[in-house]
Amino acid sequence: MRKINLLGILAIVLLGTTLMSAQASRTWVSGVGDDVNPCSRTAPCKTFAGAISKTANGGEIDALDPGGFGAVTITKGITIDGGGGQVASVLVSGTNGIVVQAGPNDVVILRNLRINGIGSGFNGIKFNSGKTLDVENCFIFGFTQQGIDITLNQNTPSSVHVINTVLKNNLGDGLRATNAQTPAVQVGVDKSYALVVGQVGFHATQHSRIVVTRSAAEHGGDAGFKAEDAGGTSDGIMIVSDSEASYNANGVSAAVGGTVRVGGTTAAYNSSCAFNQAGGTLQFFSQTNRTPGAPLCGAPTGIGQT
Repeated sequence: MRKINLLGILAIVLLGTTLMSAQASRTWVSGVGDDVNPCSRTAPCKTFAGAISKTANGGEIDALDPGGFGAVTITKGITIDGGGGQVASVLVSGTNGIVVQAGPNDVVILRNLRINGIGSGFNGIKFNSGKTLDVENCFIFGFTQQGIDITLNQNTPSSVHVINTVLKNNLGDGLRATNAQTPAVQVGVDKSYALVVGQVGFHATQHSRIVVTRSAAEHGGDAGFKAEDAGGTSDGIMIVSDSEASYNANGVSAAVGGTVRVGGTTAAYNSSCAFNQAGGTLQFFSQTNRTPGAPLCGAPTGIGQT
């Protein structure tokens, strides 16, 4: 009996070693692939979900050609790259596109992807846990909630970087950030666009700090850029510079508990307020422009606006 048990344990160890060694640092998906394949370049997988179990922690999944590669939940550090000049798509209905549920030291990079909710998906990217999420050169559209939903509940440092990305036709916010614990999640947005959103283009809430540069928010049902913290911690903070807020209800808004510092930004053709201090703190740190017709609401402070 003892011999049988030892043989069984040895078999389990050997199996685990085999599975671990089977994970590659780089795997591949293709529109004509198959998830029974090893996800090599010559025998690619069909979906991101099929490839991720065969990819080592810190590794990379690359798209060989155009295709719809399906929803995926990421539980480790990984890069998913759709490739340059081709359409690598995630198309979902009634669920989230990509969920990041990674560890406190994991870095996740999503690059060159089109994530389509086709009018019934929940969130394009949902960041629940992890150290760092990078979203680069992505087009996220057609979701009933947020394009990017940062909803953390962790007491370890975290950051999100969104670069050259379009968030369009999402019924909630383009990007929304919150953490139920401290420290605040740190979000950087550069050369990105939130267009035709049901609520807010870029939205900082409890325990979040967002810095937006060279970006635009247009046609937001509530505001283009907004910070608030109804929880009373006054840790919903946003800085907006060299950007544009147009055709929204409010261009830039500081709601209760929120702080917005804005400079070098144009607020054009907003239907309610160009800049709205609505219970929070709104400050100008450099010359900022607004068009006639949309008033300055509340009593913002700082260098001024024209």
